[in-house]
Formats: sequence, C-alpha cells, structure tokens
Amino acid sequence: MRSPKLPGPALPLLILLLLPPPPGSASGPAPFDPTWESLDARQLPAWFDKAKFGIFIHWGVFSVPSFGSEWFWWYWQQEKIPAYVDFMKNNYPPDFTYEDFGPLFTAKFFDANQWADILQASGAKYVVLTSKHHEGFTLWGSEYSWNWNAVDMGPKRDIVKELAGAVRNRTDLRFGLYYSLFEWFHPLFLEDESSLFQKRQYPVSKMLPELYELVNKYQPEVLWSDGDGGAPDTYWKSLDFLAWLYNESPVRDTVVTNDRWGAGSICKHGGYYTCSDRYNPGHLLPHKWENCMTIDKFSWGYRRNAEISDYLTIEELVKTVSCGGNLLMNIGPTQDGTISAIFKERLRQMGIWLKVNGDAIYETNAWRSQNDTVTPDVWYTSKPKDKLVYAMFLKWPISGQLFLGQPKATLGATEVKLLGHGQPLHWTPLRENGIKVDLPQLTIHQMPCQWGWALALSNVT
Repeated sequence: MRSPKLPGPALPLLILLLLPPPPGSASGPAPFDPTWESLDARQLPAWFDKAKFGIFIHWGVFSVPSFGSEWFWWYWQQEKIPAYVDFMKNNYPPDFTYEDFGPLFTAKFFDANQWADILQASGAKYVVLTSKHHEGFTLWGSEYSWNWNAVDMGPKRDIVKELAGAVRNRTDLRFGLYYSLFEWFHPLFLEDESSLFQKRQYPVSKMLPELYELVNKYQPEVLWSDGDGGAPDTYWKSLDFLAWLYNESPVRDTVVTNDRWGAGSICKHGGYYTCSDRYNPGHLLPHKWENCMTIDKFSWGYRRNAEISDYLTIEELVKTVSCGGNLLMNIGPTQDGTISAIFKERLRQMGIWLKVNGDAIYETNAWRSQNDTVTPDVWYTSKPKDKLVYAMFLKWPISGQLFLGQPKATLGATEVKLLGHGQPLHWTPLRENGIKVDLPQLTIHQMPCQWGWALALSNVT
C-alpha cells in the first residue's frame, strides 16, 4: 500500500515499441483507445457496484518479520528507522538480509479451501490478494521473478492458483489481484529512476510481461494496481495495457480496475477511485469509489507486536460499510498461512451483520442524502426500483424513538420496517421535515443484531 514516508518515490526503448501482443488475446473490434479520455469512458461492470463489500489480503515475505508494517524492508534498509534497525539487531545475525526471510515464508498451514470458507462467511462479494507487493516477491511462479517467488522459494506452491481455484469452486465471490507496479530495490527500476524515467528497462522486461502473464493465467476480475514509484503512466505504458485489458483480455467484459496507474492518475483516472488508503469522502461522489482499509489500524500486513486496541471493533467496521462506496476490508495472514483469531472473528461478525442487514448494503444506490441531519450516525442507501430507502443507525436510542430529518413520508403510503424484525413500525411526521419512528421494545436477545440496525422505508422522497 501507499506510505506517507516514501519519497515521491538494460533494454532499449525500441524493445518497448516492438513488445509483441500477449498470448491469448481475443479477436474482434477494439472500442477503447490507449487514452484516458477513451478508457475513462468505459462503463464499470455492474457487478462491482452491486457487490459493495470485498476482502483485501496482504500476504508476502513481509509476513515473516511481521513487525511494524508490510513496509518493513523499506523502513529497515532505506529509512533506517531505529525501531526496525533495533528489531533486526536484537533478533537476527548481523549478516542477515531481507532475502533470507524468503525461505522462512513457509505457508505451512495455508489451506485455500479454509480461507475460501472464511471469506464466504464474511458476506464479502469479492476478494483481492496481493500477488506482488513492493518487495517484489510474487505469490505465483512468475517467469519474470526468478527465485523470488512462492513456487521457487518458501511455500514451493502457486498461492494465486490455489486461492483462485478455491474461491471460484466454493464461494460466490469474484477473485481479484493486487499488483505493485514498482519494486523498491529492483536494479532496473532504480536505474530507470536515476535517468528520471527516460530509460524504461524495468516495465518492458519485468512489469508489463508479468501483468500480461498474471491476467492471462489467472483471469482476475479485479486488478488492483499500486506503487507507481513516482513514475508517470507513460513510463509504465499503463494506457496501452489497459486498452488491451478492456479490449482483448480474457476478462475484458467483467474486469474492474482502480486509479493507481502512474503518478497523477490517482483519484482522476481509472475504473473506480481509491484516492488514498482508508478513503472516506463523507459526502456523495459522482464517480464510483472504494474505501480500502485495515482491521489493524497501523498495518496492512500481519504484526506480531499488535495490541488488541490496535484492531477496529465490529462497531467501527459496521460504520465504515454503511458510508457508501465499496468497502475493501483488509486482513493480514501469518507467514505460515493462518488467519489469526481476531481477523476470523471480525470477518464472521461482519457476515452475521450482513445476513440481517445485507438488503441495505448489496445492490443499493446512494440516496439524495448520505447521512441524517437530525440524528448523528445515521446513513442512507436506496433501491429506487423498489421504492425503498434504508436508514442505518449505529446507536439504539434510549427513548425508543428514532428521529430522522431527511425522509419525506406520506401517511397511508409510507411503511417502516426494522430489518430482521419484519413487522411494520409506527411512525409520525415531524413538524418541519422528517419522521419519528417508534422502535420495537426488544430485549437484547430479541435484537436482530448487536452492532447496528437498518430501517427499510418504503415510498419516501
């Protein structure tokens, strides 16, 4: 993922121009040109907006030290942050290198079927796995990452293949992949960077062939790009790749992409906007967006030194999923391939909540107002075709009466129900605008769920 600490950040150019089209290209007309004007005009496949909720999985060699952050290598070797330097000094031999962590990334207990079942239980509709983070280690046997991949070293397994198969065979989730364009310490990238990206050795010989391989081999329906290294999209040849992805690739009709395809493209170009990590604009946006965020407040990768207070509570997660856009909620497995109990609990809790309140999340649209003006922590979604507006509230009022300032109701036409309860609730109009809803008197055991509730309002404007 992006870090506020990272500064801004040999093959000739002719080879870039002669790079052959990747194998497996489909034939037919090419409606998208390699320009942002053309690519941005592509309609986002409908499944993504309907899905609303996905799971991000950050897993790699950084899961071995599992200290501080998935940016461990950079913070230790490049920035030499004392906490990271001291961690290595106190726990590993003086000549120990980051590459020495590779064989220790064993994935010994990795069970793709078990992961798939946990993902299904979360209520998520898509999953995005880090196929390669900024450290450059690939979770598949990349032909362009010799001896620094999960097939040649460590697990000696094709992690991407195993998880893709389990997700597709056992769940209704769409399978997606994260891919870091740059690599912190790849010599070709560093040489290109020193030339102010006039040289393009790294994207031609490493990044572009690897992306084509990844798409053709595993057919991800989400391609989550990251890590531009301060280089523009012209250096990465992003526009040509995206034109191929949308026109000819095996996932051309269903794939969705984000906005991280070169310096300056974020929040401006791409399939959907991420804008920043943990992005929540707090107001309605005209362009589809996604909030990628972590259950661990301080790291995307697993941390052995995390405290219980470092993890978001289910109440905080429910609030995030209720705020519009899509939510991509991150977990970080351990180096041996286990999903820790705290992550499992949060995933299953989210699934329990969505089982009751999913109608207010899945396949919904933004309403004219995102949140209420009278009662705080009330958020709205809608299903215009069904003439339904959903009001999600995070605090059950002590009075048993919920005041909503936004809905304009009609006596005899408007009906209010609590999801998971089912019986129509009594409501009265407020003097100016809005309604007062009399909530049912329920014991804690009768509550449809524990961490936030949703009202379905029919025929309101």
